[in-house]
Amino acid sequence: MESEDRSTRHRVTALLLEHGPQTASELAGRLGVSPAAVRRHLDALLGTGRVEERQAPGTRRGRGRPARQYHLTDVGRSTFPHAYDDLALTALRHIASSQGPEAVRVVAEAQLSGLEQRCSTAVEQATAGSGDAPVDRAQALATALTAEGYAAAASTIAGGGQLCQHHCPVAHVAAEFPQLCEAETAVIGRLVGTHVQRLATIAHGDGVCTTHIPGPRPAAALRGVAGHTRAGNRTTSARPVPGESRAPRAAIAAPSTSPTQTHRERTPA
Repeated sequence: MESEDRSTRHRVTALLLEHGPQTASELAGRLGVSPAAVRRHLDALLGTGRVEERQAPGTRRGRGRPARQYHLTDVGRSTFPHAYDDLALTALRHIASSQGPEAVRVVAEAQLSGLEQRCSTAVEQATAGSGDAPVDRAQALATALTAEGYAAAASTIAGGGQLCQHHCPVAHVAAEFPQLCEAETAVIGRLVGTHVQRLATIAHGDGVCTTHIPGPRPAAALRGVAGHTRAGNRTTSARPVPGESRAPRAAIAAPSTSPTQTHRERTPA
């Protein structure tokens, strides 16, 4: 029953795509079902945002219910196949062949400039007065990217943080042109305020785009490095220790030969 309902609702949206806005009666006639039955499916499509209901143009406001038409929304249109990836690939291939790979990078950076500006505003607002650590900014960035359709999440791990994007709107294009991933990584680094490292990408066949965000260096490690440097300065000092002879160490360590031993060596056996 559920699969049958999905099939009928897909036919309803297909009719709206093909013939434009229609009333429930018009849809029922094309589907060969009752108006009551088609309204049940239209209510379900209204609930998912795939269609919307408007008053039919040119209808008079009088007694009785005014005629209503159902329109397909952008959400409804997105359920049908698109050739956006093919168009983007064709355009970038032409740019790469005529102007070189650096021109593709310029296009990628221009395409992400609007996203960076919107996310930058969101991150600044979210972190105002709550610190400016890269991991904190990554949390705010994940929220902003999710609003942009990236299904992102940030978490704290040993040595810093991790930003995961579970959806990539340009994965098929980025698989052929890694400049898109590289430009996006640079945007993430600027938004969190530190150098980041991409560990995995959906474009390369991974299940999620993962970016490592390094945390601050532990204070204990910094003290250890400083102490090692000071110790090294002491042990490599060229100044002699007070009271130590300036004679070469080899001469000091050489054993002395006593007169008695020399006399025995010269006595015949």
